[in-house]
Amino acid sequence: MMDLLNTKAIKTTHGLELYVDLIENIKITELHIPTISNPYYEVKFEVDYFLLEEHKYYDLHQNYFWIVMDENLSSITLKEPEMQSLFGVKNEEEREATKQLLGEWFIKTTAYKKAITRYVNECEHHNIDIKKNQRTKEIVQFLKKLLELNTMDIEKALMETPVYF
Repeated sequence: MMDLLNTKAIKTTHGLELYVDLIENIKITELHIPTISNPYYEVKFEVDYFLLEEHKYYDLHQNYFWIVMDENLSSITLKEPEMQSLFGVKNEEEREATKQLLGEWFIKTTAYKKAITRYVNECEHHNIDIKKNQRTKEIVQFLKKLLELNTMDIEKALMETPVYF
């Protein structure tokens, strides 16, 4: 059953984007920890939403975005993927509304928390002795930091868009 009370909508030039807090609507699709060539923690989220277009039925869409943090887990950047960006094909006002949605609603949803908790549990299950596995320890620490994000963290986050040549 859909929790329509915990649903948010964004009006765009393409139609009304309807975001519903369902566990299957938010997934972690990639996760990276700092390396020599990329000194950032990165997690890529898939977000499913309904697009209600005028004179049409609704369509389910899947788009993505990254939350990126520095090695100290102190600064946050929202990063667009090159394809299927949650911010793609939107004007500046719609992009700002999407960022606001992430800060005021997304990070507070049950689905967001469950996606992170599920990933933490998988890491802990596959690596029984976390104290000895530094990589798993870093992943779990990063994921737990994501659970602590608040609205201001997202609103203050820089936006990084792909560069096309």
